[in-house]
Amino acid sequence: VFGFFKGMSFPLASIAVYNSVVFGVFSNTQRFLSQHRCGEPEASPPRTLSDLLLASMVAGVVSVGLGGPVDLIKIRLQMQTQPFQAANLGLKSRVAALGDQPAYQGPVHCIATIVRNEGLAGLYRGAGAMLLRDVPGYCLYFIPYVFLSEWITPEACAGPSPCAVWLAGGVAGAISWGTATPMDVVKSRLQADGVYFNKYKGVLDCISQSYQKEGLKVFFRGVTVNTVRGFPMSAAMFLGYELSLQALRADHAETSP
Repeated sequence: VFGFFKGMSFPLASIAVYNSVVFGVFSNTQRFLSQHRCGEPEASPPRTLSDLLLASMVAGVVSVGLGGPVDLIKIRLQMQTQPFQAANLGLKSRVAALGDQPAYQGPVHCIATIVRNEGLAGLYRGAGAMLLRDVPGYCLYFIPYVFLSEWITPEACAGPSPCAVWLAGGVAGAISWGTATPMDVVKSRLQADGVYFNKYKGVLDCISQSYQKEGLKVFFRGVTVNTVRGFPMSAAMFLGYELSLQALRADHAETSP
C-alpha cells in the first residue's frame, strides 16, 4: 500500500506554500490589472477575459519556478525502478556497479545528489515542458472557475456559495488536468530521465521519440486518471481558498476601527 505514496513526503511538505503563492499571484495580478485599467483603486474592480488570461499566465510561470524542483524530486523518488529498465537497455555494467540499491534514499538525498551531479540547473530539468503545461493549464484552471462560479451564482447574491465554489472548482480542475495531460507526459518523462543515463535531449526530442515508438496515444496516457482526480482535488482547493478569504475578511472587518 505504501508504494502508492512513494515520493509524496516532499510535495506534502511544500504544497501549502506552493498553492498559497500561486493563488496569491493570480488574485493580486488580476486585481492590479483591473485597477490599472479602471484608473482608480476600486474595492471590486470589474474583471475582463484579458485580465484573467494574463494573471493566469503569470501564475503559471511562477508555478514552474516553485513547483519544478518539487515535481522533479517526486518523479525521481517514484521512479526508483529505473535501474531495472536501464539494465534491459544494455547498461548492465553501470547498474551492476551501483548494485540494487535505490538511487535516492529520500528527498534530501535526492536534492543533494542532483545538485552535486548536475548543479542547481538540474533541479529544473523538464522546466520547459512544465512551462508549456502550466501556462495554458492555469489559463484553463482559473478562467473556467471564475466564469462558472459567476454563472452559477444568482445576481442577488454578493458572492458564490460554497456549493457553487465546489462545483466550479471541480469542473475547472477536470478541464485543466485533462487538457494538460500531453505535456504532463512529456514533463514526467524528461524529469524521470537522467538518473543513470540521458535518453532525451529536450522537449522536442522527447516528443519525437515518444511518438515514433508509441504513437499519438502515448500523450494521452493517464488522461482519465488526471481528469477524475482533478475534480475533487481542485474542488477542495478552491473551496478552502474562498472560505479562508471569507474568514480573513470577516476577521479584518471586526478588528478594523
